Order: sequence, then structure tokens, then C-alpha cells
Amino acid sequence: MTSGEKIKFFLKNLGKGFLWLAIIIIGFVLIKKNININFVNILKPFFENTPLILSIYSVSELFMGIIPPELFIIWALKFGSLYDYIFYVFIFTLISYIAGLIGFLFGRYLNTTILFRYIRRRFLGKYHSLLQKYGYFLILVAALTPLPYSAISMLVGSFRYPMKNYLLWALSRFIRFAVYAVIIYKTGII
Repeated sequence: MTSGEKIKFFLKNLGKGFLWLAIIIIGFVLIKKNININFVNILKPFFENTPLILSIYSVSELFMGIIPPELFIIWALKFGSLYDYIFYVFIFTLISYIAGLIGFLFGRYLNTTILFRYIRRRFLGKYHSLLQKYGYFLILVAALTPLPYSAISMLVGSFRYPMKNYLLWALSRFIRFAVYAVIIYKTGII
């Protein structure tokens, strides 16, 4: 595998991430401008329940990122304060990082269980072939793009990748959230 092929793979997935972010932002802007509904007021009981939001996000991140983190970053805008926004984006990033670590540990220590074999067969098959093709570079790509970060962390853990190296590469997850948070903040969609 050449470095050119790895860069092409990374840029392709990064482009998908920015495309997904653009679709979410455009969707919010169009809904806000074309429908005379204040979503914050309608969903206020839900939006105001911060522990519920954090719980939903945590479960989503543990189960392979079912709900895009960008939606939670948009939710963090509701506080109005830049400091609150930064705080919640940091919390979301930390939860995501920890969820990846839990996935890594699950893969590392439970890879011989029936449950893991089922998950690997049912959900991780295509990522296994990507791991074979791109190696542990896949950790960086998953941390920075929409590839399912927790799932790939689980798979990497099952191959006994050194934890120290994993934790170091996984820190790039903070870069993704920071970049997305700046873009979302600059759009002022709420």
C-alpha cells in the first residue's frame, strides 16, 4: 500500500464527512428559513434535559455512532455562550474518545467471545477488509472522518494493537470535533 493510496482514501472519507456536515447545516438553515417554527421552543423540554442529551450521545457513540455527532454539536449552540459551547463540544469529544477506548478494550479482551464473533461477522466485516488494506492508518481515518470510530477501535483492539499507540492516534478525534465545531459555530444556524 503506497502513501498516495492512503492519502486518497483519507481525503475521500474526509470529503464525505464535510459533505455530510454541509447537508446537515443546509438542512437546518432551510428548515429555519422556510418553516416558521421555532424548533428550540417545540423541543425545549427535550433540549433542556442536558443529562438526557449526554446519555443519548454516549449510547450512540458506544454503538458505532448511530447519531451523527454534528447534531449534538449543533445542540450545544443553544446555550448562546461561546464558553458553554466549547465546554459541551469538549465533553462530546471526550465521550467519543472514551467510547472508542471502550470499543478498543472490548475488542482486545473479549475477541474470543460469541458476542464479539457475532459483531465482527454482522457489523465489522467491511472494516476488517479496510484494516487489512490500510493497516492501522485506519485509526486516524476513523477518528477524523465519518467512518464508525468505535467499531474500528473495537476491530483494532481485537488485533492486539498496542494500547499506547492506539491512544495516541485516537487523540486526532479532538481535531475532528474542533474543526466541525468551528464550522458549525461560524454558520450561526441556531
